[in-house]
Amino acid sequence: MNVIFWSLRLTATAHLAGVLGQAALAGLFVTGDVDMLTWHRNNAGVTHALLYAQLVAAVLLWRPGRGPAWPAWASAVLVAAETVQVAVGQSRILSWHMPLGMAIFGASALLVAWTWLRSPRTVAS
Repeated sequence: MNVIFWSLRLTATAHLAGVLGQAALAGLFVTGDVDMLTWHRNNAGVTHALLYAQLVAAVLLWRPGRGPAWPAWASAVLVAAETVQVAVGQSRILSWHMPLGMAIFGASALLVAWTWLRSPRTVAS
């Protein structure tokens, strides 16, 4: 259980760092550094891959780990949201891309906060 919970902590934290990086890279792009768009696109792929690792860890916490189900469901919703985020970003629909990015950041931050405010011993049902 401890290893599974730490896996969720680490993958969720790494994912959140990637999401924060996305905001920073987008900010640099809109201020005129056009090379940052390529970095933004590449970081999106890494961040999305980290989210899939987070989803696996959350499912393992839930099923064999007997932990709560909500982190797995929240991670699955984040996968769907980030998939839409990539599509609207590639389509340059910024009126959706920017607010959805903020929602993804907020949800990811809440999940990370939960993982660091809980002890692995208290998570199992």
